[in-house]
Order: sequence, then C-alpha cells, then structure tokens
Amino acid sequence: MRAALIALLLGGCAAGPDPVAPTPEAPERYAAAPAAEPGLARDDAWWTGFESPDLSRLIETGLDQNLTVAAALARLEAAEARIGVARAGLFPAIDGEVSVDAQTEPGGGEVDSAAQGGVLLSWTPDMFGRQRRAIEAARADAASQAALAADLKRLTAAAIASAYLDLARVQARFELLDTSLDLQRQTLRIVEQRFEAGLSAGLDVERARADLARTQAQRGTLAVARAQALNGLAVLTGRTLSGWTPPTPTAIPAFDREIAPGVPAGLIRRRPDLRAAEADLAAALARVGVARARLYPQLSLPGAITADLDPADFAGDAVVQIAAVLDVPLFDAGARRAEISASRAEARAALADYEQALLEAVADVEIALSRIAAVEARRAELARAVEASEAAFAQLDALYREGLATFIDILDAQRTLIDSREAALEADAALAQAVVDLYAALGAPVPT
Repeated sequence: MRAALIALLLGGCAAGPDPVAPTPEAPERYAAAPAAEPGLARDDAWWTGFESPDLSRLIETGLDQNLTVAAALARLEAAEARIGVARAGLFPAIDGEVSVDAQTEPGGGEVDSAAQGGVLLSWTPDMFGRQRRAIEAARADAASQAALAADLKRLTAAAIASAYLDLARVQARFELLDTSLDLQRQTLRIVEQRFEAGLSAGLDVERARADLARTQAQRGTLAVARAQALNGLAVLTGRTLSGWTPPTPTAIPAFDREIAPGVPAGLIRRRPDLRAAEADLAAALARVGVARARLYPQLSLPGAITADLDPADFAGDAVVQIAAVLDVPLFDAGARRAEISASRAEARAALADYEQALLEAVADVEIALSRIAAVEARRAELARAVEASEAAFAQLDALYREGLATFIDILDAQRTLIDSREAALEADAALAQAVVDLYAALGAPVPT
C-alpha cells in the first residue's frame, strides 16, 4: 500500500494525483482476543453498560457543554465555510466601482464635477485543475475537522467516565477507611482492657494507637483525590463546582455487558482519529495537484464596463473593455518545483501519520484487552485473599482475647486484612477503567 501511494505521488497528471483512500494492512485478529467475532453490535451508548444514571447524565451533559468539543465544532464550521471560498474561484468575480472627480477654479469659482460608474469583471478559468484541487483539499480539511470533532466526543466521554470512576473509587475508599478504623478502634479497646488488667504491655497499646493514627491520616489524601475528581468532572461538563450538586456514588459500578472487540479492521470504520488522518492524507494529495498546476500557464480574463453617471451629460452609451492575459511561468529560481517537492513530502508525512495512527489504535485495544484479562484474574485471587484474611483475623482475635496469641500476630493479621480489602477495591476500579479504555480504543459510537 505504501509503495503504491508513493509512486502515485511521484507521478500524477498535470494537476497532480487523485486522492485515493489508503488500504492499510490491519491484522486479522487481536492477539489478546484470538476469536475473531463481530464487535460493538449494540446501538446504545457503551457507558450504559455500567447501569449508572449519574454517569449517563454526566456524559450527556459533557457532550453537549464541553468547551473543547464546542471549539472543535466551531473549527468544523470554519472549515466548511472555506469550501465555499475555494469553490467561488471557479466563477467570475464582479465588483462595482463609482468614481467622482471634482475641481474648483481659483478664487472660489464654480465647481466642476464628473462621476463615473462601472462594473469590473475578472475570471481565471481553471485550465489545469488548480482550483478543483484546492476545492478537494478544502473538502478534505472539512472532513478531517468533522472527524476530529467526533474524536473529541469519543475522548470526552471516556474522560468523564474515568473521572466518575475515580470519584466512585475515592468514595468507596472512604467507606472502607471507616470500616478499617472501626476495626482498629475495636482492637485498641481490647488491648487497653488487657493492659488495664495487666495482661498486655503498654507497648502494645502504643502500637495499636499508631496503627489507628496512620489509617486516619489517609483521610486527607482521599479528600484531595475526591476534590481532583470532582473538579475534573466539572471542567469536562463545562461548569465549576460552585452551584453544582455533584453525584456521590456509593460503589464502583460494574460493567454488566459482554465485551466483543471484533477485528482490527473495524477500527478503520469506527475510530474518528483514523478518519481524520485519512482525510489529512487526501488533503495533502490534493495540494500536490495545486502545486503542480502552478507550473502551467494561467489565463485570466479581466474586463470592465464604465459609463458617465451625470444625467445631464449621459448619452446612453457605455465603454466595454475585455482583455485576455496569459501568465506563462518562465523563471522563478525553482520556487514552484520546490513547492511541489514540499507538498509531496507533506503527503508522505500524512501517509506515515495515518499508518502510525492505525498502529497506535490497534495497540490501544490490545493493551486494554490484556489489562482486562489480567485484572479479572487478579480480582479472583484478591477475593480469595480477603476471605482468607478475614478468617485468619477472626481466629487470631479470638486467640488473643484468650491470651493464646501475641499482639504482633493480631496486628499483622489486621494489617493484612485491611491491605487485602483495599487491593480488592482497587482491582474493581482498575477493571472498570480498563473497560472504559477498551471502548474508547475501539472507537465505540458516541450518540450525537
């Protein structure tokens, strides 16, 4: 594919090569998902799989009010307007002109005045396709901007989902923190009672208090993380925290939909950034034609129709002037051919950018699929670890109350239980985030 397109760039007709859609060589299947099955068959938004009304409302608001998306849509409007500018070059330009000439005699005599009006015409026939190639480039630029606007919506939806999941994770960590603090306070009371009864050393009390204080210190870190998530959501949805009642998720939402990534070739149709790169390539190829057309003569047909506007002197006649000017390039010290070389190089760069974008898109999906598989396996192991840690702590707690286990044993079991619960919670959050990354990488459709 690359060799064929480069050969087309180096050859071409008088007005350059016709823009052609690239035919990239995408792998038949993803390495992390060997079964090649149809993907993304559902028409509804992918984030509804989390079954969170708050998340759905946030994404819908963001797609409507996000300022980065609004800027992209404005750039699209400007690019579409430039198509009209380029298309106008195919037609004659007509301008009106009025001139007034006034003279006064020395000493304040009579004032003589004369007025003329006319119509100026100019037209440059598109003999070698220069203007048509410019129109093609403008259309491709508009297509690129449209794809970039769609891509920003894809990324905005994923960013809002990620920020919401961060908020849900922090809220869940707060709840787990309260559970851990209750557990440590209970242990501290037992140690204090045993100390008062002369059954434990004062060192055990201080160790229990230190563990409790260390856990309480996590609250400040979590408060900062919550503020970051809330402000991120506010910015993504085009507002500030002032006057807004943010959502307060109580748990990390689980994705309840079967994931079917399909095949890599589907990315070319779905990913807006790939469509934008393809449009950029088409625009670059069209500009090769614009540059080549400058090598050839250019015919222009200027004209004018003028008449006297003084009613007293108007004789009903007008002067019509029509000319033909042929601009033949003779010598420009190689500027025109250098411009062709530059436009060809830009087209090759656009082709490389397109191929790189496809490689990165496939890699994004592969990484997300691998992460999902790894996190699911880790979650299963962590669930067993939490169950075992709870059983071990319960047994040691009973033994410690009877004086059959040391405080170090109970403290170690308590720390292990808290760490296991936190790790399991983080694995739930990581799985949800991996799902978001996968759907963003697949270019799942975003409703408009």
